[in-house]
Amino acid sequence: MFGTGARLFHWSIALLVAVQIPAGIAMTSEPLAAWADPLFVLHKGLGAVLLVMVLCRIAWRLTHPPPPFPDYMSPAEQRVAHATHVALYGLLLVMAVSGYVRTVGDGYPIELLDAIGIPPLVRSMPEVAAVMLVVHRFTVFALVMLAAAHVAAVIQRGWIDGHPVMNRMWPPFRPKEDDAK
Repeated sequence: MFGTGARLFHWSIALLVAVQIPAGIAMTSEPLAAWADPLFVLHKGLGAVLLVMVLCRIAWRLTHPPPPFPDYMSPAEQRVAHATHVALYGLLLVMAVSGYVRTVGDGYPIELLDAIGIPPLVRSMPEVAAVMLVVHRFTVFALVMLAAAHVAAVIQRGWIDGHPVMNRMWPPFRPKEDDAK
């Protein structure tokens, strides 16, 4: 089972992504045009938080090896699960960085970073920003598809096959005696 740190990162990032994707869609939706400005501010701010959290999660993963896969997973399933996790981390990073470069590169602020005194880390470059918008949108699509596959695998293993796979990552907090892992 994963420790509390890994669980908190997992569920916090999942929650942020679950807010970010609808906010990103809504902020560009014509029927919600009146909400566009606050949704853009929310999306950019949460995107900055998400980038930091993903970097911290990767650092955590590198310094806190995951528990071994359960015996009921074949070696091929273990390789697919590992590749899926690596791809999820990669997509989260690309999504957050492309969103940042798209925003700042197009001359827009990220209000949360401005408020805490972090200056833009890239200069204005509209051509690159336009490419990053495409990368950002593609990455979101790929992330949704991969996250759906991840959830489907959990449902298959946990609810259909009856394996206790959810115990590896749920609940977000673990009992104190297990926190050393």
